[in-house]
Formats: sequence, structure tokens, C-alpha cells
Amino acid sequence: MTCKGICVRYKAQKPVGTGRYASGQRRCQICEIFIKWEGLWCPCCGYRLRTKPRNLKYKAKLRARVEADSIEAKSAAVEPEVEEIAVKAKSKAKTAKSKTTKSKEKTPCKYCEKLFVYPDKHEKNCKKNPSLDTSQESESIAIKA
Repeated sequence: MTCKGICVRYKAQKPVGTGRYASGQRRCQICEIFIKWEGLWCPCCGYRLRTKPRNLKYKAKLRARVEADSIEAKSAAVEPEVEEIAVKAKSKAKTAKSKTTKSKEKTPCKYCEKLFVYPDKHEKNCKKNPSLDTSQESESIAIKA
């Protein structure tokens, strides 16, 4: 696989204010060029294109920019829907009072009084349970050599 010169048609100019990968450019390692191409493979040599930076510093920059853009997009999309959400919230507030919470209740153990979601499971192995056979622990065999 060698460069055939086709990639020159798709050569990308360096964007101002943003990074190359953030603006959608990809890099071919064989052709050693940044191209504006939607596919995963180079149109020139068929080699896999890089879509993310390799350097840790630039990876962090790209990650921060993507997160900032997604937050910005969410806030722009949420503003027109704020009024609709407020109306729905008022109607749901009336029904929410009747609903119970989804968190499970904790009940105390009969023997040690600690709170557990499933106390019956704990009580079987509780150290303070008198029905547990503790005689097994005291039955040790001493072997004289």
C-alpha cells in the first residue's frame, strides 16, 4: 500500500480556533496528510485513517472540546422545551405524592440490630445468632508430634 496521489484532492486546510480532529478531519499515516473524508479508510492508499490524536495532551483537549460542545447543544435544545417541561412537571407533581419511593426499606436483624435490606439472609450467618452451632469451632484436635 503506497500513496497514489489521490488524497491531494481531499487535502484539508488547518482550521482556525479548533483542532483538526474536532473539526472532522482525519489523518492518513501512509500519505502523511490530513484529509476531509467521511470514510474510515484512505481513498488513496486504503490505509485506516486516524480520527483521534495520539498525544495525551491533545487527547485531553479534544475530549474537553467534545464535552463542551455536547453541553452547549443540550442547553440550546432545552431552552424551547422549558415551558413544556414546567407544565408537565406541575401535572406530575399531583400524582407524585401518591407514588411510593423506589428505595428498599431496611429492617433490623433480630440478633445484632444492624439494618439490612434482606435481614433473613444475614440472620442465617449472624455471629450473635444462638441457633448457630458454635461447638464446631471449639472442636479442635491437638496432634502431638
